[in-house]
Amino acid sequence: MKKKIGIVSLGCPKNLVDSEIMLGMLSHADYEIVNNKEDANVLIVNTCGFIESAQQESINTILEMADEKGHNCEVLIVTGCMAERYKEKILEQIPEVDAVLGTGNYKEIAEVINLAYMGEKTVAYGKLDETDYLDQERVISSAKQSVYLKISEGCDNRCTYCIIPFLRGKYRSRKMESLVREAELLAQKGAKEIIIVAQDSTRYGIDLYGKKMLPELIRNISDINGIEWIRLLYCYPEEINDELIEEIAKNPKVCKYLDIPIQHASDRVLKQMGRRGTICDIKQVLNKLREKVSGITIRTSLIVGFPGETEEDFEELIAFLKEYRLDRVGVFTYSKEDGTAAAKLKGQIPKRIKLNRQKKILELQNTISREINQDRNGKVFKTIVDGIADDGIFYYGRTYAEAPEIDGVIYFTSAEELSIGSFTNVKILNSEDYDLIGEVINEFTK
Repeated sequence: MKKKIGIVSLGCPKNLVDSEIMLGMLSHADYEIVNNKEDANVLIVNTCGFIESAQQESINTILEMADEKGHNCEVLIVTGCMAERYKEKILEQIPEVDAVLGTGNYKEIAEVINLAYMGEKTVAYGKLDETDYLDQERVISSAKQSVYLKISEGCDNRCTYCIIPFLRGKYRSRKMESLVREAELLAQKGAKEIIIVAQDSTRYGIDLYGKKMLPELIRNISDINGIEWIRLLYCYPEEINDELIEEIAKNPKVCKYLDIPIQHASDRVLKQMGRRGTICDIKQVLNKLREKVSGITIRTSLIVGFPGETEEDFEELIAFLKEYRLDRVGVFTYSKEDGTAAAKLKGQIPKRIKLNRQKKILELQNTISREINQDRNGKVFKTIVDGIADDGIFYYGRTYAEAPEIDGVIYFTSAEELSIGSFTNVKILNSEDYDLIGEVINEFTK
């Protein structure tokens, strides 16, 4: 009888891809994949270790899965960033865990499960120079119409607040042929939207080919039959060049949407963060994108309460947001992480001040987002159908301006039945801070 595998994937979409690769390996090793933890003989928690809140979520999830030991669950494995970071500590402090697998050791997943069944506990980590595991066939666990394509591993940016280079290694691009082959396979399985992800997508190809190759990758993927949307996440502003902007502008399959992690608007804070650009550079990129790419939606992430951030620095950030009115903004309070340069900086900000600054930005952005959404009322957008709402009345989906699971959705009615994964025209009737309400007009599906 086949052993049953269940996995909980925490953190970012890049982690989700890793989880799906492990599922692919295990399905080929003759394990059965199940969705419910109660049915699983083997439970895997693929952890995030980026910031304190993510670590706490990972710990809570591991403890929750540990409670399943002694029921149907026979083996508990911890993988991912927190596994790479804390290694033996996880085994020491949570005895229910049978194996710990770091971010470069996913290919060993079937082996360590076998060892666990033999009564041997395993800690495997430190292989931070490989990418070939990414070439393995995945088991897609999310909506098949919108699928992430992880184009590289690791990071060379060395931002002072970030632990990722220590957990994932140096920046390593995947070969172009491998990525195109995977995108073709995903299209054959029903993918309509390919979402390109990496720690820094804009640096793709520099290490392999000696130059930035993201525009060429986009062109190759856009030639694949069945792919209608290509979405770009995590494009660092200092790496966005004219060739990439032109490709976004002219390629009809590229969503006019860009995720650009800016982090701050004070040059002093940006320098302390180890960011390579200035706020002037960031503004020039934003201006050029808005000039060249009609209707572009821009999303960013910010950090408030970085060590030494003054009220003047914070006001610069507020002023920047008021001036540039970005479409989507995620705001994190600075998390002091051991092993990072920023953890040693003087001027650590009290938690209450960090939370207050976060609240102020969220309130400002809610107003901006609401006004931007109101401008969409009465307009018609091509929309991908992602599912049916719980009430059974509304469908829900996204336009080019919404990334899945990150941004809001469109709830809409249709006189005709629609297929999940199809595209339709939706007229926006009403708007909220993040979600929109609409109705289908002139239905069409592809």
